[in-house]
Amino acid sequence: MIYSFQGKEFGSYFGMTDHYPVDQHEFNQHEGLINILWNRSEADYTVYIDALPHVLKPHQITTSTYLQKVSFDKAAGPITAFTFNRAFYCIQDHDHEVSCNGIIFFGTQQTPVITLDEDEKRKFDLLYEVFVDEFKTRDNIQGEMLRMLLKRLIIKTTRLAKKQLIPEVLDDKQVDIIRKFNVLVDMHYREKRQVSDYAEMLFKSPKTITNLFAKYKQKSPLQMIHDRIVLEAKRLLMYTDKTAREIAFELGFEEVTSFHKLFKKVTAQTPQQFKQEIRG
Repeated sequence: MIYSFQGKEFGSYFGMTDHYPVDQHEFNQHEGLINILWNRSEADYTVYIDALPHVLKPHQITTSTYLQKVSFDKAAGPITAFTFNRAFYCIQDHDHEVSCNGIIFFGTQQTPVITLDEDEKRKFDLLYEVFVDEFKTRDNIQGEMLRMLLKRLIIKTTRLAKKQLIPEVLDDKQVDIIRKFNVLVDMHYREKRQVSDYAEMLFKSPKTITNLFAKYKQKSPLQMIHDRIVLEAKRLLMYTDKTAREIAFELGFEEVTSFHKLFKKVTAQTPQQFKQEIRG
């Protein structure tokens, strides 16, 4: 069943369903949605995020943003989804770990998968029931109540993500630097391609940033930038009819050859080879 709220102000939207693979087309009518996907069943289901498969086991949660395309196998079962736009949850972008730029959304270029144990499953199930009850309550403060509940869901999921996905040796300040770097890359990858560009925005030296990523066995900052550019190029190749030349200019390259060189460096394929492979 689909539950939804649309605010008159700013075009805000928040929706929830207990069977997203079936109801996804309804949500696709809205643009700019951020999703929390939760497998509440007892079976494994495969979620494709930008055509890459991710097995979502029972009681696991993952997320996607409007920068990504999500699809499912035809046999995909009842995956619960909470889906909202920035106008609903974050009219202003507060750079905090539970904002729209937080750890579980834009804070990493890896697809996060969070596992609920029995105790957490019970708590999340209770929260889900509160969501259902609030969606059924139509009054002047419904939007605020749903926003509060969504923030609670994001906080609980973020706490688990920090515990399960982030190395314990990283302290909060170091985690924040890595997260902020990823957020900035998501925002500026079209025009900024040097580690020094992002280091300046973080008030750090390029060497400090590079050493931090190396110390905790992350990809290098430069590799993160390159991966982000190529990820967007892959999306455009998969889901549009734009030529490699058009994509190169859209991504800020003055020379198509520079785009080809970077794409092949990251993928070991030319853009044309990649497009032929995915389209069979």
